[in-house]
Amino acid sequence: MSTQSAMADGTATKSANFFALQAAFETALEQAIAENDVEQLIKEYHSFRANSEHDKRSPMDQAFREVLMKRLSDDVERIGALVRLSVDAARAEIVSNTIPVVLLGDTFDVVTLNKCELIFKFVEDLVEVWKEEIFFASCKNNLLRMCNDLLRRLSRTQNTVFCGRILLFLSKFFPFSERSGLNIVSEFNLDNFTEYGLDSKDHDDLDNKELEDTAEDIPLKIDYDLYCKFWSLQDFFRNPNQCYSKAQWKMFQMHAETILQSFLSFKLEDLRQNTDSNGAANGVNGSSGDSGAQMMDVDVDDAAVDAAASMAVRKETNFFAKFLTNPKLLALQLSDSNFRRAVLVQFLILFQYLQVSVKFKIDTYTLTSAQSDFIKETEQRVYKLLEETPPNGRRFARTVQHMLQREEMWNNWKNDGCKEFKKPEEPEPTEDESKPSPPKRAKRPLGDCLREAARNGKFYLGNDNLTRLWNYSPDNLQACKSEQRNFLPQLETYLETPYDKTDPAFEWRALRLLARQTPHFFTFVTQPSCKIADYLDVVRKRLAREKELAKQINTAAANASEHNNGLAASSAPAEQEHDASVALQETEPEPDLEVEDPEPVVEEADETPAHEKPLMVTAAHIEEITPLIGEPWMKVGKKIGFSNDELLFFQMENPTPGVACMKMLTNWISDDDDATLENWAYMLEGLEMHKAADAVKAIIEREKAGSTQPQPQAEVQPDANSNDVEILSD
Repeated sequence: MSTQSAMADGTATKSANFFALQAAFETALEQAIAENDVEQLIKEYHSFRANSEHDKRSPMDQAFREVLMKRLSDDVERIGALVRLSVDAARAEIVSNTIPVVLLGDTFDVVTLNKCELIFKFVEDLVEVWKEEIFFASCKNNLLRMCNDLLRRLSRTQNTVFCGRILLFLSKFFPFSERSGLNIVSEFNLDNFTEYGLDSKDHDDLDNKELEDTAEDIPLKIDYDLYCKFWSLQDFFRNPNQCYSKAQWKMFQMHAETILQSFLSFKLEDLRQNTDSNGAANGVNGSSGDSGAQMMDVDVDDAAVDAAASMAVRKETNFFAKFLTNPKLLALQLSDSNFRRAVLVQFLILFQYLQVSVKFKIDTYTLTSAQSDFIKETEQRVYKLLEETPPNGRRFARTVQHMLQREEMWNNWKNDGCKEFKKPEEPEPTEDESKPSPPKRAKRPLGDCLREAARNGKFYLGNDNLTRLWNYSPDNLQACKSEQRNFLPQLETYLETPYDKTDPAFEWRALRLLARQTPHFFTFVTQPSCKIADYLDVVRKRLAREKELAKQINTAAANASEHNNGLAASSAPAEQEHDASVALQETEPEPDLEVEDPEPVVEEADETPAHEKPLMVTAAHIEEITPLIGEPWMKVGKKIGFSNDELLFFQMENPTPGVACMKMLTNWISDDDDATLENWAYMLEGLEMHKAADAVKAIIEREKAGSTQPQPQAEVQPDANSNDVEILSD
């Protein structure tokens, strides 16, 4: 009986040693891979209940590694399936958390580089898995060691793409604040030497002859001196701190000026333009209908051509981590747009480092004012050269500028100590928010609300705001006639506002107010017609005189009522009104636009005569003066008050400086009330643009001379086709 019970206990609690467990787990693992299901492996793991977790986990880890060694000759996808199965097993806590990375490391150690590049795709696809809590802490060191081992095996020049993939994976896997991935003290890779040229003793005139022969197709003299200056700049790009030395700075300044001048004298042509011109020439040789269709396609599909060009650049798979420095290749390299862009961007990166503040930069590393001016001037030249380098030069220059601006943000983050990025914490709920909301009251039936409102003589519209609005007054129609609802301006106030005499909307509104508020609109016709602007000016003056005269009448009536003891209180105002009306008829002649009043009224003495009014800048003046301003138009913009961002917008949105200057000045005269010719001339004189300032002064003299000359009778009379109204008199 005891023997039977012992046998039963043995079957219920199965136990085995390390090798037996490993063999059993390998068999179960093969079945799990075939079914692509980890449940079979979990069931087999838990069947050995007599062994501890530690005793079972080690054989399971070894089983995974043994199966991997058997499958190394299989397809890459089967290796990836095994790695994914190990991830599921780690989540089920039947293997160590590091076993997926250990499997990948074992694989990379024994396969070729070509196969490594294919298997590394699984590492990239599982980057979110590695960042999970159960894997990150235990696997980050293993992943870092595995990637560094791969980088040591790879060549930076021959396996550039693979190296870049590994570095990008590390940047995605580790957080920004990870110290192992940060250049905290801002060190440079001083081991990156660029070897070039021959020794001076080995150089002779024959080398110059060979270099000149290679540059027969380009309009640039390439000799050994230019070759040495060009490649010597790479040493300054490798270690920018050399520029803070006076001797080294002079050398850099001289070499940079030579290279940029060479780029400027030898500009590259856009291949797309050549293709378009060849297509147009083929259309001329063909039928007329075909040529017209081709020209139409060129005009319509310009944006499509740019999109296709950008897609072609994206599909380009040629990457060069290091350029060849053979002297005979310099002519071809200068003709390559990618090569030229790489050198120009190196200039911009160097200039940015020299100007920004870096935490670990030595205090003595400062720029003089002359060096700062040279950097700013050269930076503008580099951006201009980038815009002129095809294809898509402007787009490329804007992209580089945007990336450098973002680089300044990262530099500030590093200066602040590389703080960890955290999501903003949600504010803690206050006591009022933490309290439970009171229970909602049951809504009254809609019929009861309507009946109650009808009994009280009110409206109920179902919305509190609408109900309050409709019950604001007992009689809504009468409330609409209230003086508070009258939004029309007074005629005198509206006519006093400054306006453009050619604005038909203003004239139409003024005539509507005139017909509504004064009787002058309906008086009989006694004079020939004139333009609406002149007619409104006459009406404005007449209303001002009538208002002043009414004020005088009221003052005289008040004085008379004080001196007469109330006896003539009723007759005096009537007499005063009669005398005032007679005086008005005697002193006010018929308003003739062709001659001024014979006796000027006192109220008009404050008005500025026509020749003393400020002369505003117009669009015609801008078109006349813009060619005289020329290239330094941005100085005028800063003097007017435009910011650097606004000036940059005008420069990027307009093809030439003349058009950009014209757009800027047009915005100025539309937004600034002080945009007068006198102010403009004063600004141009301050900027030492004497030719433009003299032209503005000539315009001022011309305008003043034109306003002081008496106009002949024929010019005052309007033509029959103009939009006229008739001068009306009382």
